[in-house]
Amino acid sequence: MNLSGHTKPFAVLGHPIGHTLSPVMHNASMQELEFDGIYLALDVHPDRLMDVLPSMALMGFAGVNLTVPHKEIAFRGLEKLDASAKLFGAANTVEFTADGMVGHNTDGYGFLKALEEAFGKTVEGDAVFVLGCGGAGRAAALQAAVKGAKSLVLADIDAERVQRLEDEIKSLAPDIEIFQALEKEKQLELCRECDLVVQASPVGMKKDDPSLLPPEAFKEGQRAFDLIYMYPETAFLTTAREAGAQIANGLGMLLHQGARAFEIWTGTEPSVPAMRKALEDAVYGA
Repeated sequence: MNLSGHTKPFAVLGHPIGHTLSPVMHNASMQELEFDGIYLALDVHPDRLMDVLPSMALMGFAGVNLTVPHKEIAFRGLEKLDASAKLFGAANTVEFTADGMVGHNTDGYGFLKALEEAFGKTVEGDAVFVLGCGGAGRAAALQAAVKGAKSLVLADIDAERVQRLEDEIKSLAPDIEIFQALEKEKQLELCRECDLVVQASPVGMKKDDPSLLPPEAFKEGQRAFDLIYMYPETAFLTTAREAGAQIANGLGMLLHQGARAFEIWTGTEPSVPAMRKALEDAVYGA
């Protein structure tokens, strides 16, 4: 990598930031494209975020990604927001324009693109089961609702969280059918009826975590998508696959939300194959 006075800097900001894979995939893509840029990971305290972003614009940064807990802070602090950021109430991508900073959210795009790539379709006309209705599950449910899902099952043990999400979805997509599944029995029964099952809880991040759903929750021909990407196959995905479902993990979502950010910043398509290989090497040691 030859750095020069023309090299465009990009970065991801978080607190902490050591775990991020964004530099791995973006730098691999820029190298492949011979794009004169460098992508850094910077630890910025949440209290300083809205001071740091304008400074980065002045310093000539070409684009910034944000990770937890900065997405919501940027959403509240930025004057200009793309429709994608407004939908989720969070901004994970900041574009520096002549008219100021614009907040975007590429997570929903990444989710849909990963589904399309893995299964050949996204969510339109589907009965969708979302397991875990916190940050990632909320985003998946909202995206599915506005992109034409027929119905949604919101499965979580936190009744208040589920109700909040249902209210939010109803305000955006009043016609969608919503079912709440708080108890295991109800989850099992409703999951079997769905076309797409999205695992959005943190269970599965540890290698020996069990599947939250038993084999009888799945059926032949279903699609099962686990947002966790640390392992090629979590216990949830193994259980679904053995019951006859098609499966995919969250690596594609991570990949495509990153690719979309690069397009927003540069108007150029990144090298998705180079990004994918870099991620797989970093995560699975392939």
